[in-house]
Amino acid sequence: MLKYKNSWLRIILFLSFFSLPFSSLPDSRIEIHNLRYHTHPSYTRFVIDIGKLREYVFSELPSPDRVYVDIYQAKLNPILHGKTFLVDNDYLKQIRVAQKTSSTVRVVADLDFQKAYYRVWHLPDPFRIIIDIYPSKLPSLPQPPQPAKSGSSIIRQLGLGIQRVVIDPGHGGKDPGCVGKSGLREKKIALDVATRLKNILESKENLEVIMTRTSDIFLDPESRTVIANQKQADLFISIHANANRSRKLSGIESFYLNFSQDPSVIETAARENATSTKNISKMKDIIEKIARNSKIVESKELAEKIQNSLVKSLSQKYSEVRSLGVKGGPFWVLIGGEMPSVLVEISHLSNPTEEKRLQSNQYRQLVAQGIYEGIVEYVNSLGKGR
Repeated sequence: MLKYKNSWLRIILFLSFFSLPFSSLPDSRIEIHNLRYHTHPSYTRFVIDIGKLREYVFSELPSPDRVYVDIYQAKLNPILHGKTFLVDNDYLKQIRVAQKTSSTVRVVADLDFQKAYYRVWHLPDPFRIIIDIYPSKLPSLPQPPQPAKSGSSIIRQLGLGIQRVVIDPGHGGKDPGCVGKSGLREKKIALDVATRLKNILESKENLEVIMTRTSDIFLDPESRTVIANQKQADLFISIHANANRSRKLSGIESFYLNFSQDPSVIETAARENATSTKNISKMKDIIEKIARNSKIVESKELAEKIQNSLVKSLSQKYSEVRSLGVKGGPFWVLIGGEMPSVLVEISHLSNPTEEKRLQSNQYRQLVAQGIYEGIVEYVNSLGKGR
């Protein structure tokens, strides 16, 4: 049976909070209440008035031809729900707007790629997103840059790269984290894997690597992204080992900051957040910080690349390596990070097979190698030199 430092009461309180329906939480989404357009002789411009900075991505889809813009942490004013703006020209049919999910607004331009090209950009103060659509038959107009097929986050739109990585070995000191049946402690595994990852990054890449701890000391979860922010990190990677009440459950999973109503995510978050020093009086501030998170897209992509590379690395030497996927979750160690941030649960200490593997230097080295390869894949995807 696993040993947990904090009482079940604290975990139950945490679970009850994050399992509340979203309707009972303060609504921190920005409301979009105006979408306007004008057709000029040389192009058509649509403006989405938002007011506050919001993460967004855009891309194109064929059959039928269309361009979409997804705006995160946003909601539509009821007057715009399902609204369609008909446009009277031969290269653009219409613009549609809808609430794609509870926190994502999608704007779609139905056009003809044989007759038109487009540009998506934004202006600050007040924040607004602009879609310019040009008829291809006007050669005198400069061709604007085309978006990447996978969409473009603000980080990619600004052409930002990676130079400094902060690695966070989970737990430490008086907080052992999860403890396996053999007595193996999460804090020891996390520090060992983090050190191996640092050594690989520094020997193979032109990146500066900083660790939140290099010895067995205690750091509360909320101070770890503070360190990353102070060091002006470009990436934040927090390393942990998982546990579950079922000793049969095994696998690797990676997380980025977001709300969740998935019971397994809630349980994992409650355990990882158990040493937080914050009180219930800070609940509103905590919720708003999560809702204002503007790195969802890049953090999710970083988590996906690390997850896939880690599973691939371990599968080369070990059988039945299970991927539990990439999920959003309310982890204290990720709140407040001003850079793409992920939490990696490298294996389950509660599972006998994975606990034995975690005792092996070979396994830990392959874990570090897999995370390294995921980081490099993400860095290279930005198209920037290092």
